[in-house]
Amino acid sequence: MSDDVSPVLARELDYHERLYAGFAQSHFARPAVRALRAHMVEHILRLTGLGREARVLSLGCGIGDTELVMAPQVCEVVGVDLSPSAIRQAREDAARAGIPNVRFLEGADPPAETFDLVIGIFFLHHLPDTLLQAMPRRIHDLLVPGGQFYCLDPSRQRLSGAIGSLLIPKLMKKYQSPDERELDGGELMALFTREGFRCRGGYYDFVSSPLAGLFPGWRFGYACARRVDDLIVRVPGLRRLGSNFELLAIR
Repeated sequence: MSDDVSPVLARELDYHERLYAGFAQSHFARPAVRALRAHMVEHILRLTGLGREARVLSLGCGIGDTELVMAPQVCEVVGVDLSPSAIRQAREDAARAGIPNVRFLEGADPPAETFDLVIGIFFLHHLPDTLLQAMPRRIHDLLVPGGQFYCLDPSRQRLSGAIGSLLIPKLMKKYQSPDERELDGGELMALFTREGFRCRGGYYDFVSSPLAGLFPGWRFGYACARRVDDLIVRVPGLRRLGSNFELLAIR
């Protein structure tokens, strides 16, 4: 591992170990966040067209709140995360829920297996540039022929980020690790296209994810915001100011 990567991963690990010391567990269990995760899973499965026979790998799975929602709808889910605390929590939650077809692995490297779908939910923007540049090739090798990669990350052009940085900068930093940054969807699509993927890009939301993060107990507010988002993300020009872009890359 190069000298410029190791310190970044160490800082990311330290941040997430503190995050998963109790805050994330309580925050992610709130109604609006649970509704957001359920929508993500439904959206991903609809977008990819995958069904019960699919094997899914989740990079940066955290405490597995998305993965445990997805597992009953596919053949198997494997989650990988750098944080020991996150993996312990994910395994405990899987056992408590009685979900047998999910595995959670600690570390930076995924298993030497192939999958129908690889997902990275708010994952790539935590990677240092060296690892981000290498990620399309690594994901290519993890997919079966015709397999798909789906990612969701904060957009560099997002209006919510600009407003939040002006009005609530301290709160914004609370939810950000030291080295994470917003990404450009077009640049990321170009990385995967150069590796031979067929890519489709879009915008997932405008206000619903930020609202769920700021008001995690307000499920009704999230539901209303999600309906608004479903309209806004279809408007040319305006959607480019969306909070989070999504990429679907097909091997």
